[in-house]
Amino acid sequence: MNLTKEIEQLKPELIKWRHYLHSIPETAFKEEKTSDFIATKLQEFGIEVHRKWAKTGVVGVLNNSGSGREHSVALRADMDALDINEENEVEYKSSHPGKMHACGHDGHMAMLLGAAKILSAFKPFKGTVYFIFQPAEENEGGGGLMVKEGLFEQFPVKAVFGMHNFPTIPAGNFVICEGPMMAAYDVFDIKITGVGGHAAMPQYTIDPIMAAATLISQLQTIVSRNTDPFEAAVLSVTEVHGGSAYNIIPDTVNLRGTTRHFKKEVQETIKTRIEEIVTGVCSAMHTKAKVRYEKRYPTLINTAAETEIAIRAASLQVGKEGVDCHFNPIMGSEDFAFMLEQVPGAYIGIGSGGTGKTINLHQSHYDFNDDVSTLGVNYWVSLVNCLLPQ
Repeated sequence: MNLTKEIEQLKPELIKWRHYLHSIPETAFKEEKTSDFIATKLQEFGIEVHRKWAKTGVVGVLNNSGSGREHSVALRADMDALDINEENEVEYKSSHPGKMHACGHDGHMAMLLGAAKILSAFKPFKGTVYFIFQPAEENEGGGGLMVKEGLFEQFPVKAVFGMHNFPTIPAGNFVICEGPMMAAYDVFDIKITGVGGHAAMPQYTIDPIMAAATLISQLQTIVSRNTDPFEAAVLSVTEVHGGSAYNIIPDTVNLRGTTRHFKKEVQETIKTRIEEIVTGVCSAMHTKAKVRYEKRYPTLINTAAETEIAIRAASLQVGKEGVDCHFNPIMGSEDFAFMLEQVPGAYIGIGSGGTGKTINLHQSHYDFNDDVSTLGVNYWVSLVNCLLPQ
């Protein structure tokens, strides 16, 4: 069943939903208004609704003459916003100061809601479709929490699929690859303690700032000297906190940062070397240090068969030439990876780049490109048709 015309007619409604969601951005596990809106819409479509997954998550269940794992698939969209003050001057600008949909999750929700409306109205499939609206993708791992709470035990599926907009890819294109597509994501905190004092008399202090400066430099040698050049890895120190005045050497300095990698053995090398370098540098500089290393998101790995299905569904919309199926993996991370650890599936990027200057994700002037909303709905509907044919 070709529903392209019906989906195109849905565009004004998709934009209306997206703009409303954009205006009420809510961050991790606080997506209350967002959750209410999604649940209300799904109920309007006649879809069974389950709430309070990972606090604010929503799961919609649409059954059409079929049940059981082998006749069920899940489609997932993320819900949360970011702690960014929006600089766009649009009618639907964020009404929550300091919060903003700067990653396009408002568009992701609108597209999945659009697919839910079309699929519920026409039912061009046989089986069960689960619509997963997941909170807290940014940093806090809402996807992992949903899995831990038994998501796929209550809603067993043969495959799960995700989609994210890519502003650096022209609209009308998709990108995907089999195997690792996005990196694992870890964080670290380092507290360096010395003896503070008068900046004019450093000989009476043990300066934690000097230790921090040396440490930042030495941590960069982990990737350049301890990991295989052919195995991708990133280590970035992203926060440095210490000191309160021009003339005071502080007692403590705190460093924070992130690491990215695709293989567990690289992850373990990085973790071990951070601990060894911190111990060695701080001992040599007579300071004390505490290290906390936290493993956050695993590597996002697309399974082979499901990647092929995603490519087929996307190609039906934009042609084979519009799908880059050998996309180079990126060092960004996604907690959809927790779902892919549990069941087969695939994650695809939908190009959302427009004409003119590209405003990338996580920037204060970013805004989701509404022109790709119907393409996203068409992809979801096509994917369900490929997975659950009548």
